[in-house]
This record gives sequence, C-alpha cells and structure tokens, in this order.
Amino acid sequence: MYPDDLKYTVEHEWLRLPGEHEGSVRVGITDYAQDALGDIVYVSLPEVGDTVEAAATCGELESTKSVSDIYAPVSGEVVARNETLDATPELVNNDPYGGGWLFEVVPSDPTQLDDLLEADAYVATLEG
Repeated sequence: MYPDDLKYTVEHEWLRLPGEHEGSVRVGITDYAQDALGDIVYVSLPEVGDTVEAAATCGELESTKSVSDIYAPVSGEVVARNETLDATPELVNNDPYGGGWLFEVVPSDPTQLDDLLEADAYVATLEG
C-alpha cells in the first residue's frame, strides 16, 4: 500500500526519484490521503515554471467531502504537471502512485530530500 521506493511527508505526499525530467522528483498523494478525501472531483496544480516552497501550499484537491491543500514536499521549480487530471481527477483515487501523480519539481536544495520519510516511518505516523 506504501511502496518502499518512494519518500513520504507527514502531509501525506509521496516523491519518486527521479522524475521523468532531468533532476526532478515526481509528487503525488498517498493512498491514505486519497482514501480520507473521498472521491476527488477537481485538482488545482501549480503551473510549469512556478517556484514552490517546501511545506507551503501549492495546490488543492477538491473532493465530494472537502477541499484539501497540496503542500510542496521540497522547494524548487515545477517542470511538469499532470494535465490528465484536468479531465479525469478520479485518477488520484484510482491510481495514486501511477497515473494519479500531481506534478514534478526540480529541488533547489537536494538535501531537503534527506528530511523525508521512508515507507516504514510514514506508516508509523499513521499508526501513532
């Protein structure tokens, strides 16, 4: 349920290293987050070229239950966004670690990646 090859945040985002673009990491939300949100009906993502700051809000996920902020897991420049989610936001629910990814960012400080959680540490935060 929480792939070992990803890094995680306490805000329920995951990062895949590397992303599809040189120097980037791919960002999405965890299975736990998509389940807690319910059916996602709208996704607002940062634009390509935007600069995001670690732990700052950079988008929103709207579900049938609520609206939830997306937090940037690292600081850097957005180099890709999942345009497919404009028409099919339910991919975040159906495939959170695959087709439901959100955006890619090139970290401005790669050492920030060292502060992220491994899968077992993330799961421990859910059980605590």
